[in-house]
Amino acid sequence: MGSIPLKFIALPVMAGLVLGLGFYTFVYAKGYSYLSDRSEACTNCHVMQEQYTGWVTGLHRQAAQCNDCHTPPGFAGKYLTKALNGFNHSWAFTTGRYPEPIRVNDRNRAIAEKACLNCHGDLFYKAATTEHRDAINCLGCHQNAGH
Repeated sequence: MGSIPLKFIALPVMAGLVLGLGFYTFVYAKGYSYLSDRSEACTNCHVMQEQYTGWVTGLHRQAAQCNDCHTPPGFAGKYLTKALNGFNHSWAFTTGRYPEPIRVNDRNRAIAEKACLNCHGDLFYKAATTEHRDAINCLGCHQNAGH
């Protein structure tokens, strides 16, 4: 009987290390909290404390949780966005490469804009001129709305 080739041992060991480290990081970073709709999960990252405090003291707290504005409706869209943002945020915070103050990317801006219109669309369409309707940019003027 010959010995087992190293490549048959190395692959399972590496996979085990990657999975173990991933699981440890998920638990350490409270990744499970992002599976909920609780806005408190957003404060797992210290850079979001200012936004969370703004939401807690603002009027939107009475009407919406973070996910209502920052994830699209529907199970698949919501959890795809959470997974994508979770990976991007983890990478940014681990490497220290994120802007201060934190800024929204184009994809997440579009999600938030749709959420604005979901709740405030009637008001927007009554008040907006045709020029505004063609260039919806709620966050252009209301960048601190919600938080």
